[in-house]
This record gives sequence, C-alpha cells and structure tokens, in this order.
Amino acid sequence: MNPGADVIQIIDEHFPKMSKGHKAIANYIKEHYDEAVFLTAAKIGQGLGISESTVVRFASSLGYKGFPEFQAALADWVKNKLNTVQKVSAKYGRSTQSEILSSVLRGDIEKIQDTLGDIDPDAFEDAVDMILAAENVYVVGLRSCEPLADFLCFYLNMIRGNVNLIRTTSVSETFEQMIRVSSKDCVIGISFPRYSMRTLKVMEFARDRNARIISITDNQYSPMCMYSSCHLFARSDMVSIVDSLVAPLSVINALVVALCLKAPDEVKNNLEALESTWSNYQVYLSDEINFIDDEPMLDYSLHKDLMGDKK
Repeated sequence: MNPGADVIQIIDEHFPKMSKGHKAIANYIKEHYDEAVFLTAAKIGQGLGISESTVVRFASSLGYKGFPEFQAALADWVKNKLNTVQKVSAKYGRSTQSEILSSVLRGDIEKIQDTLGDIDPDAFEDAVDMILAAENVYVVGLRSCEPLADFLCFYLNMIRGNVNLIRTTSVSETFEQMIRVSSKDCVIGISFPRYSMRTLKVMEFARDRNARIISITDNQYSPMCMYSSCHLFARSDMVSIVDSLVAPLSVINALVVALCLKAPDEVKNNLEALESTWSNYQVYLSDEINFIDDEPMLDYSLHKDLMGDKK
C-alpha cells in the first residue's frame, strides 16, 4: 500500500487486478462514499448481494488490517473532501482577486507542463491513426468531463463523418446508443477522478465488441486503462472546489490539430461544405469571418513545416 496515497487512490491503483466482486465494492464506495462511510461490512455486502466476508477481504486486499481500519481511512478521506471549501478559504481567504487569478493560472500551467512530460508520443500518434481509420467514432465523457466530450465531438464532426456523442443518464441508454459498435469502430472515453461508472461500462462494452478504444484520463492507475489499448494521460488535480480541465483540453486540442494536418484535403472539403450550407440557409450573417479562406484550423507553423507554404 502506498503510504502517501488516500483511500480512493489506493482503490484506483488496485482496481485493474480486482475480482468482479471486489470491483463492485470499489465502484459502490466511490459512487456512494458518503453513505458507505457509515455502513458495516455486512450492510455493504447485503446491498451488493455479496457476502460480508468478501467485503472484509476487499479491505484486506488494499493493505488494511481489517474493515474497521479501511472505514477509518474512508472517513478521513470524506472529512477532507467535505472540508475542501474551508481549505480553499484558508488558502485564498486573504488574497486579492488578481492574486487568486495568478495562482490558479500558474497551477494550470504546471499541469500542462507535467502533461507534456508524461504523455506518450507513440500513443498520441496511434490515437490519431485509430480515429481516422475507424468506420464510426463514439465519444463519451460524463459529469465534469461532458464539456470535453462535446468539444472533441464538435471538431471531429468537422474533420470526418460518423461521429457519435454518447449522451446518457443510465447504463441502459448507453447500450442503446452503442448497439452497433464493432471492431471497425473507435471509442474515445474521457474520465478523471472520481471516475464515472457509466463511462467505464461504455469502455467495457466496447472492449467486448472488439472496438479500438482510446482513453483520456489522469494516470496509469486509472481504471479506464483496463479497457483501452491507447492511453493519453493529462493532469487534472483538484485546484479549488472544481477540477482543472485545462491539460485534458490541451491534449484534445492537439488531437484535433494533428487530425487536421493528417487529412487536410478531407478537412477542407468538409469545412467548405459546411460553409456552403451555412450560406444557403443563412445561418451566419455577412459580417462573420470567412474562416474557410483564412483556414485557421490549418494555420499552424507545424502545418507549414509538414505541408509546405501555399503559393
């Protein structure tokens, strides 16, 4: 057991090697920690339809001497979780607004720098190739990750066809939207602590259908990695009372740019078709910027190096 890790980090580190019963306990605790902290091992087992001894063994498998020690660690984590607002107040209480701005932005810069050092360039290239080669692309990101999934899906639709954003409030709705997923398809899952059980179910379903799977998550201990063949890691630590999504968004931005440069003709044709449609149906007024002529999506210095300057 990592002595510096909290109980949720320890669960995440052990998750890939857990049995089915232990994974059910882990997911329950992560999704319902505020209730689990008050329940006995017998009550947790009863709610999940498993034995009390399985719950006790779960605690022992994480390195705790028994369930009471595990529950005490969970109580400490919950206490710290609930005190986040107080901690933020203590850290920033006497700071000016400009000091808060500078502190948060510096923190985001550090996360991008850490992400740049941790991300695997080969995995990034594989992700680009998988997205372009797929017959259909499915994107899923729930809760705080939903804006990331929306952003990625929006630009993927400009780059290629057959892109599907999974929107769901239940696992059954997920399966209904993915019923035709196959080995010819690519599924992109986005999740950061606390990991979404519904997103993990999407990944599991896609893996069972032999789809190519890309995960955008925080580290190698993420349960997302158990289902994906291509992992893109980005830092997303708790800065205040919200998760920072700057580094994950930067990774997604890089994916979009790389995809544009890899298939420039297809991107240009798609954007021209969109511009024609917008013009025909008067979606935008005449004072909007004509981005097809300016080609801002392709206007990167890297594009000049790879494609050559246009004459």
